[in-house]
Amino acid sequence: MGAATEFVFTSLAVISCMVCCQAQSSTRNYGPVFEEQPVNTLFPEGSAEEKITLACRARASPPATYRWKMNGTEIKMEPDSRYRLVAGDLVISNPVKSKDAGSYQCVASNPRGTVVSREASLRFGCKSHVCLHKQLSCLSYRWLLNEFPNFIPADGRRFVSQTTGNLYIAKTEASDLGNYSCFATSHIDFITKSVFSKFSRLSLAADDARQYGPTIKARFPADTYALAGQMVTLECFAFGNPVPRIKWRKVDGSQPSKWIASEPLLQIQDVGFEDEGTYECEAENIKGRVTHQGRVIIQAQPEWLKVITDTEADIGSDLRWSCAAAGKPRPAVRWLRNGQPLTSQNRIEVSGGELRFSKLVLEDSGMYQCVAENKHGTIYASAELTVQALAPDFRLNPVKRLIPAARSGKVIIPCQPRAAPKATVLWTKGTELLINSSRVTITTDGTLILQNISKSDEGKYTCFAENFMGKANSTGILSVRDATKITLAPSSADINVGENLTLQCHASHDPTMDLTFTWSLDDFPIDFDKSEGHYRRASVKETIGDLSIFNTQLKHSGRYTCTAQTVVDSASESAMLTVRGPPGPPGGVVVRDISDTTVQLSWSRGFDNHSPIARYIIQARTLLSNKWKQARTNPANIEGNAETAQVVNLIPWMDYEFRVLASNILGVGEPSLPSSKIRTKEAAPTVAPSGLSGGGGAPNELIINWTPMLRDYQNGDGFGYILSFRKKDTQGWFTARVPHAESLHYVYRNESIGPYTPFEVKIKAYNRKGEGPESLTAIVYSAEEEPKVAPSRVTAKAVLSSGMDVSWEPVEQGDMTGVLSGYEIRYWKDGDKEEAADRVRTAGLVTSAHVTGLNPNTKYHVSVRAYNRAGTGPPSPSANTTTTKPPPRRPPGNISWAFSGSTVSIKWDPVVAQADESAVTGYKMLYRQDSHSAPTLYLASKSRIDIPVPEDFTHAFVQIRVTGPGGDGIPAEVHILRNSGTSMMVEDSVTKPVPHAIVITTNSLVMLALFGYLGL
Repeated sequence: MGAATEFVFTSLAVISCMVCCQAQSSTRNYGPVFEEQPVNTLFPEGSAEEKITLACRARASPPATYRWKMNGTEIKMEPDSRYRLVAGDLVISNPVKSKDAGSYQCVASNPRGTVVSREASLRFGCKSHVCLHKQLSCLSYRWLLNEFPNFIPADGRRFVSQTTGNLYIAKTEASDLGNYSCFATSHIDFITKSVFSKFSRLSLAADDARQYGPTIKARFPADTYALAGQMVTLECFAFGNPVPRIKWRKVDGSQPSKWIASEPLLQIQDVGFEDEGTYECEAENIKGRVTHQGRVIIQAQPEWLKVITDTEADIGSDLRWSCAAAGKPRPAVRWLRNGQPLTSQNRIEVSGGELRFSKLVLEDSGMYQCVAENKHGTIYASAELTVQALAPDFRLNPVKRLIPAARSGKVIIPCQPRAAPKATVLWTKGTELLINSSRVTITTDGTLILQNISKSDEGKYTCFAENFMGKANSTGILSVRDATKITLAPSSADINVGENLTLQCHASHDPTMDLTFTWSLDDFPIDFDKSEGHYRRASVKETIGDLSIFNTQLKHSGRYTCTAQTVVDSASESAMLTVRGPPGPPGGVVVRDISDTTVQLSWSRGFDNHSPIARYIIQARTLLSNKWKQARTNPANIEGNAETAQVVNLIPWMDYEFRVLASNILGVGEPSLPSSKIRTKEAAPTVAPSGLSGGGGAPNELIINWTPMLRDYQNGDGFGYILSFRKKDTQGWFTARVPHAESLHYVYRNESIGPYTPFEVKIKAYNRKGEGPESLTAIVYSAEEEPKVAPSRVTAKAVLSSGMDVSWEPVEQGDMTGVLSGYEIRYWKDGDKEEAADRVRTAGLVTSAHVTGLNPNTKYHVSVRAYNRAGTGPPSPSANTTTTKPPPRRPPGNISWAFSGSTVSIKWDPVVAQADESAVTGYKMLYRQDSHSAPTLYLASKSRIDIPVPEDFTHAFVQIRVTGPGGDGIPAEVHILRNSGTSMMVEDSVTKPVPHAIVITTNSLVMLALFGYLGL
């Protein structure tokens, strides 16, 4: 028995070696796969190009060879032929339409198989169906009037059809007279050509202004076909006077979101099957209306839904391939093998998109193509079928050389040789053939399973594999190790949200092996890197796998399993963690029993999250505020065992949503989903409008104003206002109904209404459910009348050279038919008309005003009028005054100063007024110790002044200017520094805009003088 066994092993070893050698000598080959295929080509007739190139390139090993077909017939590549191959590309020299126009296909082959490319058309010149295939029109049309480039615009009255090229004019005008030419442009790939037609004369026989109804002259076809993804353009234009307006609509469905309607044109971009249907254009003017309808029919090129893929199959096995394509019309599907049509035969069944093989043979290997086609196009899907016949080979998947296993555990030893057809498998331990028993299982795929392992199971285990191509074996050694055990298992726990916890887990294991711990929650492994800091390992010791959980959340509840694992076995223990928290959201919120101010709400109980629900809270929001607010309920406090409650104090005729929140001792939980939107029932208004006021307007008018009521207080549809009013101290009330909630005033006109008559006014709201309460009575006056009396005793007095003071006696209030708003002063220069007067208005009951901005040395006339909201009253008798001459423009010069104890004496040259300047009556000096101190004003009648200074005086800033009836002149400024002695400033010109400094030193005194134009 032993000798025979050894002979078998030897024979198997020799066969395996032979198979290995054969396998090593072969390389991985594959059939052609297209990387570039020919495309439809349009060759412009008369082009300077001398050749056409149709591209074709395929990836293959060994490299592919190429052939080409034209209209299904193979092209002969002869030496003197106009056709030649460049790599896989077909180059056609000196192309001729009569010989070269047609359909071309590339054929790529290598020893593994053959594939054919998609068909590509070669056409010459411009063909309409080529343009449509490219989703563009070959020709575009424009029209010229009289000369280039005076193109006629599409303005609603005129329209150029891009379908026919015709120019349509809905209603001719005199400006349309002239010579017209059609300008057509052809677009072929990147080449554009344009041509003109001969000019045609348009003359008007007669000017006909009659109006007539529309007549559609340019109309889209009854059936318009388009491919999905293209843009559809429909044209519709009508004659008529006035020019008809064009409207578009989809008769049998909603308007497509992608359509662009611009009067004569309707364009639908990226058209889809949902856009299919009947479309209507309507032409309408004041004399009539006409319509035209047509269908848009959407079709589609074939598009793959399912394709075949490269497949390796065992010899003798069965294979089913399928492919599916969408398109309209529905694509037909056919099959090719190595570029030739494939039909049902012997072991092969072809049925539409299904291809079935029975008992594959080596000859079935090759390149297969599934072809789907309809009238709009053809698509190809390619795949390679490789039928394999291989002796068993363990090189890729040998039996593991060292197989560790845990004592009392289980070990699984796969046997997965590469083989075709599938190999028969046997297992041995040493020289003992293994068969299925209580501890030994050999599965149908050849896997060996040993259970309840003991030390006696150690040894060599060999897998023998055999098929008709040959035999092979592979051996591994089983080593038995100590089992892994959990020595400290985790304990179940009960905690609150936000608390921390550590679950313990310790284990023992075979010391020759590494031990790792993993944790799972409800059988899902815990990823520590993605736990957002909630999970951490509590120890780095090899035998300790404790898990720390920080800031626990409700989602951390569940069954935690600790697994201690070596490469040969593992041990697990579990514990339950209960995390208590606020309740989960209630569910199924339903609103019923809807009245004007109440609804009945019901809900289903949510999770209590391990802590009993104590109470419920109901929140509501309106569509006006969109903010959730707690609603009032009956009962006011909803117990935790309730599942229904009444919501009260709602606003009538208001749209509401409701949601429910549950709470327990740990807090308020997440809210439920909002209920469906409801509207409370209508009710009569309960609040009176506010802001009742009025006044103003035209004579014999009473204007009443109020604040419009917000939506919250309208309580129902058909909302408006009822006004009641009467003259004060009379009996009967007038009423007026004002519809619409947004109304905010009412005008009552009556010839009997006198100016500024007091009325008693009340207001209330109404809707279709009834009337609300009335407001308090307010007093509103009718329109005022302009004042009838003028102010008296008007006086005007000039103030300086640019102003005057005006005063007057007021009008008596008893003379007013309104409320006095103030007075209007009108003033104008002597010699000007009063209509050109400037105006200044006062507010209130003041009786004087100061007017500024006048010209110096000018006589002015002044009148005063009273005014109110109705207008301005009659003028007073005019008064007049003459403004004074302006002050001298020259500032004081030659300023000098001297110190004497605690006094500084300052002198300057007197300023003499010119003839057009007012007299000098004195001087003003502004003295400032430094730039931060408050200034002191000194007055001097002569051109000198003495100023007391403190003992510690070091410097000062001084401004000096003239003063007189015309006001104050331009200042001169000096900066005084104290040292000793006496100094004089000899510079007397300060009219320059740029300040300049003068330094004079006498007896060690330093003086700096800065001159500028600084106002007091």
